[in-house]
Amino acid sequence: MERGQITGALAVLMPAYNEEATLEIILHHVLTRPEVGQVIAVDDGSTDRTWAILQAAAARDKRVTAVRQETNAGKGAALRRAISEIRRPFAIVQDADLEYDPRDYPALLAPLMEGRADAVYGVRGFASHSSYSFWFVVGNKLVNLMANLLFDCYISDVETGYKVIRTELWKELGLTGNRFDIEPEITARLLRLGYRIHEVPIRYYARSREQGKKLTWRDGVHALATLLRLRMAPEASLFGPGFDRSRHSDRQRELATIHPLIEISSEPGASADR
Repeated sequence: MERGQITGALAVLMPAYNEEATLEIILHHVLTRPEVGQVIAVDDGSTDRTWAILQAAAARDKRVTAVRQETNAGKGAALRRAISEIRRPFAIVQDADLEYDPRDYPALLAPLMEGRADAVYGVRGFASHSSYSFWFVVGNKLVNLMANLLFDCYISDVETGYKVIRTELWKELGLTGNRFDIEPEITARLLRLGYRIHEVPIRYYARSREQGKKLTWRDGVHALATLLRLRMAPEASLFGPGFDRSRHSDRQRELATIHPLIEISSEPGASADR
């Protein structure tokens, strides 16, 4: 797919567990986006109508692939299952609740379509958002601080649900997490490979425990442990004994040479403003 061709470029990875209250709404908004060429929705052992809703959506729209895991294995396991089905150039994680807004897809895709990034995170808090729990924010900041210290980087929102990554890279991360530890694992593996994560502001509508929020303080502790473990692990254990870093280094040098202003200035008829 040529750079800049955004229509149908995106695969949406949607883990779902007991989300019948919001699933049809979020699917509607996802499928109205012109960027979306594929939706891989994984029912992670739900006990409500989630699976029936996904089957009906797949019957209506050929872009939807519905996958069923008979027992609840966690968000990470559902996401890893979805990754194996990607057939578009880029893929984003989309939770099945209403916290993240698909209207942000163009902004998230822009750095990838311009060829200047392979991983883009949507950062909560730069633009409009609903109220957070104070302790939720404190825990999130602690996870961010740990990631930045361990990997000598600056990332504002490790735990964001909106992560958009080039498909080849998704499949080469070697993810193993089963539950919410998948979020820090994605970040740690990207950073271990040497990729810079591009961040853009997004909308965010935080939900409460009563509305189905599943993340707890224990997941924050697991996130810290995951970051530390993956920072200390040898490359061979993370990416396999035949891991070839040079290919990723070449890709990062290629990304470093691409800049949208350079391309604009080289277009025929382009001239500097006076």
